[in-house]
Amino acid sequence: MKILAIIPARGGSKGIPRKNIKLLGDKPLMAYTIQRALESKLLNTVMVSTEDEEIAAIAEQNGLKVPFMRPERLAQDFTPSLDVVINVLETYKKQDQFFDAVMILEPTNPFRTTNEIDECIRIFKAKDSDSLISVKEVPPQFNPHWVFEENEASILHKAIGETTIIARRQILPKAFARDGSVYLTKVDVVLNQRSLFGESISYRLNDNPNQINIDNLEDWKAAEKIIKQKQFSLYKVV
Repeated sequence: MKILAIIPARGGSKGIPRKNIKLLGDKPLMAYTIQRALESKLLNTVMVSTEDEEIAAIAEQNGLKVPFMRPERLAQDFTPSLDVVINVLETYKKQDQFFDAVMILEPTNPFRTTNEIDECIRIFKAKDSDSLISVKEVPPQFNPHWVFEENEASILHKAIGETTIIARRQILPKAFARDGSVYLTKVDVVLNQRSLFGESISYRLNDNPNQINIDNLEDWKAAEKIIKQKQFSLYKVV
């Protein structure tokens, strides 16, 4: 299976300006993801998708050439990831380069390990699913069977449409939430179904205690704390 890894890194981040190249510890944020992706023995090609010349230059300084630039129209605040992935695949196709699956590795998850990347690929191949996502288990108090929505009359009803409530925590079915670390999808699903998930989704339960998805300044400070306290031993596993 030939797998392409895309590291999406646009220049116009709003919550943390220039987030993808802002120094976390002693290196740009996206350098963590670049390093671990390049160390993978199961990824065939790794590329950065960006519209920003400075980001492209920093990617190359960290060992990863940018084969082509992303169109500005696909670097807006609300540009779907799916559109970016399709553009990358179609651009490679014009260069007679084809892949069986595509992995998205967001730079905002700096402490994922190479082992996590490769294990996701191994599970994906074994399950032969349309896609795979990295997940965390949802705590019981946030389980969807215990989640309510409010209607127009300010009356609560079960969010998933059930009429009865599961009373005991012990019999709640396990629930999982995406953690944003790894997305892996068959190329045929992306191009033919216009989906990053398809109809069958396998998963890898993320047990990395330092996993973090940096979305705001509070997350950034938490990542800096991990760096300073040197609590990212799993990050060193390759």
